[in-house]
Amino acid sequence: MSGARRARRPLQLKVMFSGVKVKRAVLFPLIGLTAFFSILFLFRVGQRDVPETEPSEFDELSLDFLDYPPTYRDLREAEWNLPQHNLDLPFPEGRNGRFVKFSCEIGYLGFNNVLNERFLAYKSNRAYVFTEYTWKPDYYPWPEERRLVWPLSTPMSALIAGPTVGGAWPANDTAPRAISSRWWDVVCPPERRRIMFTREVKTKPGVWDGLGSDIFAAWQKALLEAEEPCIEIVSVDRSEDDYPQVFDLRMFGTWKVLSLWDLFANGPVSQLLKTSPIVERGVVTNHDLFALSPDDVDPYSRMLAIHLRRGDYKQACISLSNWNSTYYSWNLHDFLPDHFDPPPGGTMGKNTPENEAKYMVHCLPTDEQILQKIRDSKEDYIRAVQAAGGKATVDVLYILTNDNSNWLDEVKKTMKQDGWKKVVTSGDLKLDRETKEVNMAVDMDIARRAAVFIGNGWSSFTSNIVHRRLVDGKIPMSIRFY
Repeated sequence: MSGARRARRPLQLKVMFSGVKVKRAVLFPLIGLTAFFSILFLFRVGQRDVPETEPSEFDELSLDFLDYPPTYRDLREAEWNLPQHNLDLPFPEGRNGRFVKFSCEIGYLGFNNVLNERFLAYKSNRAYVFTEYTWKPDYYPWPEERRLVWPLSTPMSALIAGPTVGGAWPANDTAPRAISSRWWDVVCPPERRRIMFTREVKTKPGVWDGLGSDIFAAWQKALLEAEEPCIEIVSVDRSEDDYPQVFDLRMFGTWKVLSLWDLFANGPVSQLLKTSPIVERGVVTNHDLFALSPDDVDPYSRMLAIHLRRGDYKQACISLSNWNSTYYSWNLHDFLPDHFDPPPGGTMGKNTPENEAKYMVHCLPTDEQILQKIRDSKEDYIRAVQAAGGKATVDVLYILTNDNSNWLDEVKKTMKQDGWKKVVTSGDLKLDRETKEVNMAVDMDIARRAAVFIGNGWSSFTSNIVHRRLVDGKIPMSIRFY
């Protein structure tokens, strides 16, 4: 370890991992637990850090029993020990390297658009700074009283693997590798940073309403020409820009994003994007749920996966209608079989009842519409495979959903009556603490592997799946929207 790294601190009081804010409500059950088992749990309040010691077997079992969030201790330690975290490395890494941190990145959306920003950093010959991922608070599966720290966050390397989270480039690629936000504080302390507000580029001619390729080129030029080694891109106030990101909704929510596809999809950020080991474990553990026999090694080749979000989505669909929104990002590809053209009529912020009904068919379909879409998508895919000289059987159904009501039970019953040999939902998965926290990424990876995927065209979750499927080489007829 380089001498420039922080010195190890003496063992201090802590529970599993340190946090930015310890919640008092959780102390009492822990105190009772420690008294009963005569074990001392140690606390440290302050910067989220990697503990110096491994938990005992009992610690892990007790926290599993209490259903507390995972610590991801080994993962955070592995991130801290990335080989590029070394000040003595030669340019463009090390103390004289070039770095960019996107403090302007959007939150709570897909993967926060980190893949696009990571690609911009790559094309600008700067090391990308990756941060932890924060879900919407109500997306976490942990009861509030059992959250040891707040806000909760998940290591990005629990969700994905590859160059975006510090993985290597090909041997002949000299681009700097990504660093963690903790190492950024070491190699780029505040006095070395240039703060670049988003307005500095977004207000240039042709950027605000430009094509995705024009927006990308403007940011690439700014980062290449900047002499400072450490650039931190910061959002302006929302009173100045409603979408103060580098790549914003004005781009991702319109066809303008498509001009970036070929460059992005064929670049190393997309080509080297992999499933994280934790997500892979979640998928492999549940293999038997989908297999029709003990020797079924690839049940995904006969699977149709459908994304059916419920709960809070009715209001989201109404909002999409009110703003006459198009599909999102890569869901807009012309070569995909399903499209949605916003109908004329209505006013800004309020659509007509007739138009709202049209949105609901595609955003929150009825049970009958869901069943028909599944039937049509299955038949269309089989015909497309046969037309290319192949064979296909699709008889395993996986429902990606946040619903756990009686409605879902009725949907499963209907699908089994319609001839599906297996019907599995997100709630059927067997997950440990780590895979439970990233359950949506597990869902995404199952959908990535499925023979056919039906998604919601307005969803960033669906768009991330579409990106992976297209990069994997799945045929367009296997990617549908209801």
